[in-house]
Amino acid sequence: MKENNKFLRGALCGALAMFLVMCIVAAASFGLGKNSARNTEVVDSGIQDKLEKIDELIKSYYLYEDEIESDKLTEGLMTGYVDALDDAYSVYYDEKATAELQESTEGEYSGIGAVLSQDVDTNTITLTNIYEDSPAEEAGLKEHDVLYKVNGEDITNQSLTEVVSQIKGEEGTDVEITVLRGEDYDEVTVTATRRKVEAQTVTFEMKEGNIGYIRVTEFDKVTYGQYQEALETLESQGMEGLVVDLRSNPGGNLSTVCDMLDLMLSEGTIVYTEDKNGRRDTQTSDDEHKFEKPLVVLVNQYSASASEIYAGAIQDYGIGRIIGMTTYGKGVVQQLFDLGDGTCLKLTISEYFTPNGRSINGIGIEPDVEVKYEADENDEEADNQLEKAIEVVKDELK
Repeated sequence: MKENNKFLRGALCGALAMFLVMCIVAAASFGLGKNSARNTEVVDSGIQDKLEKIDELIKSYYLYEDEIESDKLTEGLMTGYVDALDDAYSVYYDEKATAELQESTEGEYSGIGAVLSQDVDTNTITLTNIYEDSPAEEAGLKEHDVLYKVNGEDITNQSLTEVVSQIKGEEGTDVEITVLRGEDYDEVTVTATRRKVEAQTVTFEMKEGNIGYIRVTEFDKVTYGQYQEALETLESQGMEGLVVDLRSNPGGNLSTVCDMLDLMLSEGTIVYTEDKNGRRDTQTSDDEHKFEKPLVVLVNQYSASASEIYAGAIQDYGIGRIIGMTTYGKGVVQQLFDLGDGTCLKLTISEYFTPNGRSINGIGIEPDVEVKYEADENDEEADNQLEKAIEVVKDELK
């Protein structure tokens, strides 16, 4: 698993996209308190008058009045209001973005079959996963390509959402993608034909020594079924130990990761959340399944949110070892609110805790065995972190 250190430095922006997979962790219901009521009163009485004055000044003096799009001004108000919370995870989605978001969380969309991430410090957008047999793979795009242009337009200063909306499109249509590749940032331009794609969130294979390997790239609605199939297939092939790879997995659905952990844990708490009023919501596993073979979970500094729920639960139950680097540390929960007009609000509403009560927000999950990824210039397929994980599983089998 290669890392482009120059472009992936810094913290991973809270949401990654899978043309467009914005990973939402569902949570309990949310109620507006007295402070919110006071804020609304301020908006109604004071801000409204100020907005009207600004609007009149624009109408009277703005040079390009004929080019004003009133809908865009309105959406800008909503976006700016939420942005002022200074919370990277709370977002207002307009009608178009809401439709794309709803489509993406189902795990099926019309696009080219790739996963994108945007560095929060540099705004650089990198291709972190290319689906097998996808339009992206057929066009020649590769993991760690740095996105430069879409249909000839420089996207350097655009948001991930804006870029995704350009790449997605009607099935059967073409999109031209220009990327920067390799240490010399060679410019490569390809054309991909969009088609319906089901997110390939889980891949698996049997490694030497009957060590099962499952890679999970995000937690969408389709992920549980893919994960369950992977486990069952590997079991039928005589799996004696397992490595679950969550490196660079940005997270996703809370219910999905809890269903997956229910296949691994004995009866007990999987994760619990607490809101601003101290209300607690607990997700539990039953005693129907329990994974009892040697287990390693691979993580890195880009493993976030639901990935950390998975790793934290495995670590707290003591049924597997965590190997890699300390995870990102996104321990807060967002909920989607339907605003009733085709738009929605994603808002941070609570904090989650591992089964043993650990809060990892801003801290992350520390691995039991720290292994920093080291690229091998002579072997692009070499992966020292994965090699260590397999070694640990084999040692436990002795």
